[in-house]
Amino acid sequence: MRFLPCADSGLIVELADLASVQALHAALADAPPEGVVDLVPAARTLLLHLDPSTADVRRIEHEVRAARPRESGRGGGELVRVPVVYDGVDLADVAELTGLTAREVVDRHTAAEWTVAFGGFAPGFGYLAGGPAELVVPRRAESRTKVPAGAVGLAGEFSGIYPRESPGGWQLIGRTDLVIWQVDRDPPALLRPGVRVRFEEVA
Repeated sequence: MRFLPCADSGLIVELADLASVQALHAALADAPPEGVVDLVPAARTLLLHLDPSTADVRRIEHEVRAARPRESGRGGGELVRVPVVYDGVDLADVAELTGLTAREVVDRHTAAEWTVAFGGFAPGFGYLAGGPAELVVPRRAESRTKVPAGAVGLAGEFSGIYPRESPGGWQLIGRTDLVIWQVDRDPPALLRPGVRVRFEEVA
């Protein structure tokens, strides 16, 4: 665990891997140290936004080191069910890459309980972790210039849902009509760190 200052109101905690980030994020979200106003997880770091008027960085570092991370940081978050039509343009390619049939890809994707590990790429885009090892696939060799909103994809160990039309290089296996990002909703992002996700196949 390494601590790095970030501008004048942040502290970055570097950790060994995603599981460590999720576990520490879960622990600090339950009981944030005084002066910490927000937590932003990423793949191997956790950013602590500080209130400069109350934050004692030395004390916060001590409390973070003493925190007892929850195993894998999963299991207690809100559950979001995502209806998916599995007709993605890359479904056959994913089946070939994994050695599974298209039916088996869908079954494994829907059987897993995923957890939003962190957000990035675009507002509302959540990187969902916790899927089966069989579905770990590389990004496409070439990104598409337009991926439609609601597209459900796989890349590396993650699954994700495109919140709006944008370029992208994930392997697309399906689509959902669920609104992932809505500015006038509170909060705007449906998929926030710690939220659990179950994909459900629909016709």
